[in-house]
Amino acid sequence: MKLLADTHALLWAIQTPERLGPAAIAVIKDSSNTVMVSSATTWELGIKAKTGKLPEALPLLADYTGALRRLGATTTPITDQDALLAASLPWAHQDPFDRMLAAQALTRNLVLVSRDAAFDRVPGLRRIW
Repeated sequence: MKLLADTHALLWAIQTPERLGPAAIAVIKDSSNTVMVSSATTWELGIKAKTGKLPEALPLLADYTGALRRLGATTTPITDQDALLAASLPWAHQDPFDRMLAAQALTRNLVLVSRDAAFDRVPGLRRIW
């Protein structure tokens, strides 16, 4: 299974895995699955850490590449196709980071690992927690 980690799922998988849902723990730990991390997540972590909204991200950002490697995760960039879909999704949710994650999950046929049930309103998106 190919997964896309939401920002909080990535942070918790690395720092406090006990905060993840049981299904999320199982799929992230399963080495036969591929864990992807969006460039939007990297951007969100950086912005929120710098503004003080997510200070717990600072240790992760200090060794971001190493942390992803230890988790077995790889990054996926934002493409024009992702951006166009994120802008046009028939979804009232306004958070640009969440809209991008939804678009990337859809364009790449990824299962989104997120506790946020708002994603369940995106047609065709699969979420696990």
